[in-house]
Amino acid sequence: MKTFAAIDFETANQHRSSVCSIGLVFVKNGIVVDKYYELIKPVPNFYSYWNTQVHGLVFSDTEHAQQFSDLWVDISKRIKNMPLVAHNSMFDEGCLKAVLQVYELPIHQNKFFCTYRAAKSMFPNLPNHKLPTVSQYLGFNLDSHHHALADAEACAHIAMRVF
Repeated sequence: MKTFAAIDFETANQHRSSVCSIGLVFVKNGIVVDKYYELIKPVPNFYSYWNTQVHGLVFSDTEHAQQFSDLWVDISKRIKNMPLVAHNSMFDEGCLKAVLQVYELPIHQNKFFCTYRAAKSMFPNLPNHKLPTVSQYLGFNLDSHHHALADAEACAHIAMRVF
């Protein structure tokens, strides 16, 4: 697969609809051609201690951010019908479906691919198949794990090697 969009969400709390940031990396013919990052006002709009411990985002970071429904207008035009790739796609696809449902928007029809499952199959001897481990193994240095754009960049790098 040479053309796709790598996607990563961070969530504010235990609800999949509570996306608070999104990172997208667009790859065309095997070359990164565009990147997108945005903070999002989550639904429901509260931050759990545990989620903040993971990504560092707090209520004040997204207090004046746009709602996902407003961002989706631009995002959906960018991703069109491209395949979407995520590391642990069950989480990210679940987030996308949940937030679209909250805003009563049509569910996306893009195919999702998972770099976690692909890496687990292709590199069974790695100590684990977490994003930093796999990206480092493939020569990509992930400096800001759990920043949505950094994670999407690492995922794109992996996808270019495993698909």
